[in-house]
Amino acid sequence: MAEPETSLPADSATTTAYNVKLVLQTMAQQGGSDLHLKLGRPPTMRLNGELVPMALPALRSEDLRSVGEQIIPPDLRREFDKSRDADFAVGVPGAGRYRVNVYQQRGSLAYAFRAIAFQSLSMEDLNLPPVLKEIAMRPRGLVLVTGTTGSGKSTALAAMLQHVNEHRHANVITIEDPIEFLHRDNKCHINQREVGTDTTSFAQALRRVLRQDPDIIMIGEIRDLETLEIALKAADTGHLVFSTLHTMDATQTINRILSFYPPHEQSDIRFQLSTALQAIVCLRLIPRKDRPGRIPATEILVNSAAVAENIRDISKALAIPDLLSEGTVQYGMQSFDQSILNWFKQGVISYEAALEASTNPSEFSLRTQGIGGSSEQDWSAVNQGAH
Repeated sequence: MAEPETSLPADSATTTAYNVKLVLQTMAQQGGSDLHLKLGRPPTMRLNGELVPMALPALRSEDLRSVGEQIIPPDLRREFDKSRDADFAVGVPGAGRYRVNVYQQRGSLAYAFRAIAFQSLSMEDLNLPPVLKEIAMRPRGLVLVTGTTGSGKSTALAAMLQHVNEHRHANVITIEDPIEFLHRDNKCHINQREVGTDTTSFAQALRRVLRQDPDIIMIGEIRDLETLEIALKAADTGHLVFSTLHTMDATQTINRILSFYPPHEQSDIRFQLSTALQAIVCLRLIPRKDRPGRIPATEILVNSAAVAENIRDISKALAIPDLLSEGTVQYGMQSFDQSILNWFKQGVISYEAALEASTNPSEFSLRTQGIGGSSEQDWSAVNQGAH
């Protein structure tokens, strides 16, 4: 449950308080995305996807207690005493905003901080494929952005919403836990609701959202059946719905949605999904070799007539890889391996990193040597610079 954002005072570091503000400022200066605080270890940050211990002393019990006294909101402390974990957001002058999870492990406190950008970046800044601009401007339907934790789902979704904000007049309502990117009204009228602050839960907010005259609804994450059903209903009734799922690729995403429903409802949900779905965008971040940082590999499934037919037909297995290759030229679809091969051919990522991130390493290895793999996929888009 997210709580109202707290603010760490500029003078919070004293002779007895642990200077967590300085640690976060140091991480921000070095470009870290996450900070982990744990007993007996120095503060550890995630830098370009790798965990890196900071050049600071190992944390003591009193240090961890001091951090809690500085940042845990007073109304959450009793909840933490009962449940032994809590979620909230904190603003740190000179360091930025952070999503925080405090929890207990082996009897001691531990913290996980995730940096939250103040404003979204453009799709060009994020090296996302141009077809995402067209997907973001769809008038209705369900658009899912998927990937593992830390793969850039929220960042990509924010960039798509920002593109809409710059090019379409629409009433946008977001439901997030917590609010990560702050969107200012441009052409759109944007209301951002945070779970725990502005509403008690995703489900509670979604039960009322259709009464708020939305054109676009952004749901931070589909976590349960009730959220999924409302998202599908909204997409079916003429709204554009953006959301995320923790799935690895387009096939797993569709299977995850179907798994929410019992066998006797599979036919109905397949039909509903085939009409409501607009696109699935899956992300993997790969370390760059040309300069520090990571770059996104993207798998993009657009709900073409062939895709919709495959989703509807309960007698057939999903054939998403084949459909991705067939829709490359006409719809801008691509598989992860096509995206990864493009970055490799441009010299952006190393062969080792590309092979590790690929879905089918053996076939990918053949492709890098100019040899066709076992499947007759259309890889012409790779030679045209798609990514």
